[in-house]
Amino acid sequence: DIATRIDALDWNRRLWSTLATSCADPDNQLMAPLKAQIISISLFVSRHSSAVMKGEEDFEPLIDINRSIMQ
Repeated sequence: DIATRIDALDWNRRLWSTLATSCADPDNQLMAPLKAQIISISLFVSRHSSAVMKGEEDFEPLIDINRSIMQ
């Protein structure tokens, strides 16, 4: 149902936002290129999630990103 999808989108966006915030922390010891990539993905996820909620885009790219990261 639509409420479940919106909740999932919101949770996913908050997860990526948390990861980006962690990468922006000067004490984060990940390599700079990896931190930049995570922040970039987070920005994409945020923009794309908004577009999905408006019915302008599909979920699939978000699912693909999460699957790729898990692997």
